[in-house]
Amino acid sequence: MTSTIFTIGFTKKTAEEFFHLLQDAAIEKLIDVRENRVGQLAGFAKFPDIAFFLDRILEIEYLYEPLLAPSPEIRQAYRKTKDWPQYEESFLELMEQRRILEHIGPDQFEGKVALLCSESGPEKCHRRLVAEHLMEYWKTLGHNVEVRHLAIDRPVARRKKRVKKIEGADPL
Repeated sequence: MTSTIFTIGFTKKTAEEFFHLLQDAAIEKLIDVRENRVGQLAGFAKFPDIAFFLDRILEIEYLYEPLLAPSPEIRQAYRKTKDWPQYEESFLELMEQRRILEHIGPDQFEGKVALLCSESGPEKCHRRLVAEHLMEYWKTLGHNVEVRHLAIDRPVARRKKRVKKIEGADPL
């Protein structure tokens, strides 16, 4: 099997930027790996809206895989300490405890599949840890796997909105 595991976060992106990244990469399936997918701050990426938008806008299948989400304890500890190496160690231990390599197989990543979480970049995000962990293991099984992070490389030019002035309307 030859595969690319894509990752994407939704913060610091407009809906337009987010969906264009997925479209440009020709993503076919998105796996949500967030601990909380219904938070009010998630905007367009809040469940069930995200599943609806993915299907209707780009015909992308949406799946939720809580096995690949960090525990509340790990996230809370990181918020307090900001110790990223400790977060990585704790999260990798959690993936081992959950035996994700037995539950998540390369067949689930056939085609163009992206892992979704909230962090804007992959540097300090668990989706990167998941993708790299799966890649490293699957390579030992003889699969050709790479990881690619979908991100905004440069500012996206905004479209100018056309506003008509209504005759006789008072300015605000």
